[in-house]
Amino acid sequence: QGQLVESGGGLVQVGGSLRLSCGFSGHILGRIPMYWYRQAQGKQREFVARITSAGDTWYADSVKGRFTIFRANDRNLVYLELNSLKAEDTAVYYCSAGPEGSSGWGQGTQVTVSS
Repeated sequence: QGQLVESGGGLVQVGGSLRLSCGFSGHILGRIPMYWYRQAQGKQREFVARITSAGDTWYADSVKGRFTIFRANDRNLVYLELNSLKAEDTAVYYCSAGPEGSSGWGQGTQVTVSS
């Protein structure tokens, strides 16, 4: 089945940036539509971004223009670049191979934005 592994989270000030990465052992990510979701404390998990195998991207309105999802096929990784971070971006970020945890969920990576 493989294991999704997210990394790159941390504590950052409002307006700062982070780059999250996602790996999926035993799978070639370039062939899989990949998603990022996030879950803030006390809230439901929500869609953040998606990239198809062709490289087409979609974003939640709340992050459009600030976040960028992209692949590094040579590293078999998918990234989420977070810029102009806001306090409301604070959450645990998860990647998903296919929509809504189709292949399970990883541990996620915590992003905390301090004001």
